[in-house]
Amino acid sequence: MYDTGFDAYRQSEIQVKASTASPAQLVLMLLDGLLDELARAEGHLQARNFERKGESVKKSMRILGGLDASLDPSKGGPLAENLHQLYAYCGRRLFKSSLRNDLEGIRHVAALMRNIRDGWAGLAQRAG
Repeated sequence: MYDTGFDAYRQSEIQVKASTASPAQLVLMLLDGLLDELARAEGHLQARNFERKGESVKKSMRILGGLDASLDPSKGGPLAENLHQLYAYCGRRLFKSSLRNDLEGIRHVAALMRNIRDGWAGLAQRAG
């Protein structure tokens, strides 16, 4: 399941942080994981390691799905709907970029998600 002992340690560290995190901090953790995985996908694509690129894109799409599933339209209203649309767009863009080995598409999604992450970080800071 884990490539190295460090991976197992990192996973357990993440689980501990998640167990005590606020909802905003959990979203930040997901966004950080997404950005890390997109960076890996970019690196794998540049190295022409297409199998590992595909794995990173698949993980990224699962994280996007998790972010989308965490939305509550009854509480979030138009903001939740806009984020839903953005996550869906990013998923489609990642899928197409992976099929075409399109580095710019992956970078575009990463830039969008960095902007979203910055917004959540500001929210978490004000709430914390």
